[in-house]
Order: sequence, then C-alpha cells, then structure tokens
Amino acid sequence: MEYSVVIDAGHGGADNGAIYNGRKEKDDNLRLALAVGDILSRNGVDVTYTRVDDTYDTPFEKATMGNNSGADLFLSIHRNSGPEPNTSKGVETLVFNNSGIKASIAENINSNLSKMGYGNRGVIERPNLVVLKRTKMPAVLVEAGFINNDDDNRLFDEKFEETAQAIAQGVLDTLGETKVSEADDENKMENEIYRVQVGAFKNLENAVLMEQKLRKEGYNTFIVY
Repeated sequence: MEYSVVIDAGHGGADNGAIYNGRKEKDDNLRLALAVGDILSRNGVDVTYTRVDDTYDTPFEKATMGNNSGADLFLSIHRNSGPEPNTSKGVETLVFNNSGIKASIAENINSNLSKMGYGNRGVIERPNLVVLKRTKMPAVLVEAGFINNDDDNRLFDEKFEETAQAIAQGVLDTLGETKVSEADDENKMENEIYRVQVGAFKNLENAVLMEQKLRKEGYNTFIVY
C-alpha cells in the first residue's frame, strides 16, 4: 500500500524560530525536513512539503495544506530551545494526544534518535498546537534536539544523515505495520469553531498592531469594525 506524508519545516521567512549564536531554527528545520522527505520518497512514500525554501505560512495555512493534500500523516520538523544555553537537551515528539498511530510514530522516532545518542524526553501531548489540532490526519511534531545546546548541535551536524534516517525510519516502520485511519483523531472536532475576542480598541493602529502580533503567534485573526 502506498502512503503519503506532508512534511512541514517549522517557521520560515521572517519567523526565524529559535536563534543561538547566529544559528536559526528555520534553517535547520528546512534542511532536515528535505532530508527526511528524500529518504521517504526513495522508499515509495508520496511526499508533499509545506515549504521548500525560506517562506512563511501561518500554522493554520500549513494545517490547511495538509488537509487539502489528503495525506496519511502530517510530520512537522522543529528544534527545541531551553531558557538558558546548555541547560536542556534531547529529543521529544509532540502529539495532539498520546494514542493511535501518531503515538506509535512518535515513540518510534524518539527511540531511533535516542539510539544515536540524543536524550529521549518522551512523547508529549500538546492539544493546543494548531498543526496538531487542525490537521484531519494523524500528526506529529518532532523537536530534533535543542538548538541552544552545544552537544545536541554537534550531534545534529556530525550525524545529520543518521538523524534524518532515524526520523524517516520511525515513520516507515509504523506505517508498514498499522493502517492509518482518519478516525484516529476524530476527537479533534474539526467542524466546531470557537471565536475569542482578545481586545477592543478606539485606535485602529492599536488594533492592527494586536492583529499582527497574534498572526505571528499563528492565530487566524480579523478586525471587526
């Protein structure tokens, strides 16, 4: 059976993500996303990317790209960052909830990366992340080490191909064993919409500034007059 995967390189464009000593998360994300996608493609998986260059789309737009693709899995690639340099390290994979095929994929990815030397910080539920909540297919977000940890960066650079292979293999092993079902994430309630007002302003400029700030955080916003 042929599977299809959407690969999302986190951040992009004006959104650098985390930065450490001039190293930008968006660049590491894209490089790793393309490498993982290449391995999956060579193993018969139909791969689509949310970006292949230094461009920015909101998380809502990325989730929409995934949904429109009809893919079996949404795989988002990121790198983590701690409050202080060299205080946190290791990999973790985020999921909407820790159940179903997405949980198995997350566990396999973490296990493969830990065998390479990355610390395994586990599978973590993050139900409020847009790319995990609004995608109709199972979705996982891989935090491939801490960008402000020198040991993780050294491992990322020196074993880059092995890192990409570990992530791709986690996907391949799981997809080969389990049939992906859209019902896996039926509790996302994609058809329900909740509207939240965050402010009321007499000055239009202040309203626009707030909207721009929220869009940078990934929220789909609009101004009502």
